[in-house]
Amino acid sequence: MIEYAGSRAAAERARRSGRDEAVSFARRIDLLLLAGVAGLVSYGLWVIAGVTRDDVQGNADYFLVRQGVFVALGGIGLVGALLVDPAVYRRFRRPIFVGTVALMVLVFLAGSVARGSKRWIDVGFFQFQPSEFGKLLFILFLAGFLADRGRRVGQWETVLSTVGLAAIPMALVFLQPDFGTALVYGAALAAVLLVAGTRWLHLAVLGGAAAIGAALILWALPAVGVEVLKPYQLARLTAFADPDRDPGGLTYNANQSILAVGAGGLRGRGVEGATQTNLDYLPEHATDFAFASLAEQRGFVGASLLLCLYLLVLWRGIRVISIARDHFSAIVAGGIVFALLFQISINVGMTMGIAPITGIPLPFISVGGSSLIANLLAIGVLQAIHARGRLTPRR
Repeated sequence: MIEYAGSRAAAERARRSGRDEAVSFARRIDLLLLAGVAGLVSYGLWVIAGVTRDDVQGNADYFLVRQGVFVALGGIGLVGALLVDPAVYRRFRRPIFVGTVALMVLVFLAGSVARGSKRWIDVGFFQFQPSEFGKLLFILFLAGFLADRGRRVGQWETVLSTVGLAAIPMALVFLQPDFGTALVYGAALAAVLLVAGTRWLHLAVLGGAAAIGAALILWALPAVGVEVLKPYQLARLTAFADPDRDPGGLTYNANQSILAVGAGGLRGRGVEGATQTNLDYLPEHATDFAFASLAEQRGFVGASLLLCLYLLVLWRGIRVISIARDHFSAIVAGGIVFALLFQISINVGMTMGIAPITGIPLPFISVGGSSLIANLLAIGVLQAIHARGRLTPRR
């Protein structure tokens, strides 16, 4: 009888301890970051409802419902990523790298061609874009590779090895061709090298090499008859340098986007009066140019609210870097935050004519399941790092 009572007491203590640990873990979730992301997702659904209502005749809510399904899937992924200890990713960094490369190769073998690119794999009710999920996998692998090198991060051998490994998935994405996503991979590479502690001299040399490579691709090689970029990609970049050239062709999208942003004024034209969006003068108004559609419908006020939500998420993401429990977690958080910042900056910039058109979607807003789910998974990883991090930021 005494032994039975003791067993019951031990079981009760174990249950109480489990509950206490669960409550403690839940309290360490960054609620401001979670609220910012929830605000972005909700705002995105509201934007999509207005922007796409005339896109499918007889079904005004078609894209809204689809995006709602992707939000649900992404939310499940976020919770799942939150429950995984980031140390697991470091332990399995090699399989992650192999899986990332395998996904990119699978696109060439089984992918479908759309708009001159082979980026998607059909999986029933939506098209799966491996390169979007590859952004997170790319960061996880590189972070594990650099964290395992410790103080050797300051050596040229480590830097060149990192760049060499990163070049494999970057090249595969570039060849799809997907120049914009390849740029995001490059930005993530720069971020993880910086957070890992790479010397400034090494970063400067890599930056110089990137600038020389860009000059070769854009001017030197085409001048001798070697075309690296597709004609439409080169046209987008050259049109950015000369926005008044061929307004009915090469620069049409950019000019229509600038008109839409300017037409919104302070408070916007509203859903009914947004002629650039409703009459399809603005191409890709729910994907690449979602910000321009938002600015036309809701004006400066609506666009500013979106940018404030982004600022909140980025600020909390930077804080995650400062309280990460180890080097690996800090590198991962830095890569995720900078990749998000890069995508936001380029997408918003291209809609206003201050950045070239690259086809980078607007995080949490643009219509598309792969981008939305991948970004929510990345937020789940950030939350996992925060929940297991230090209580106070490092200096």
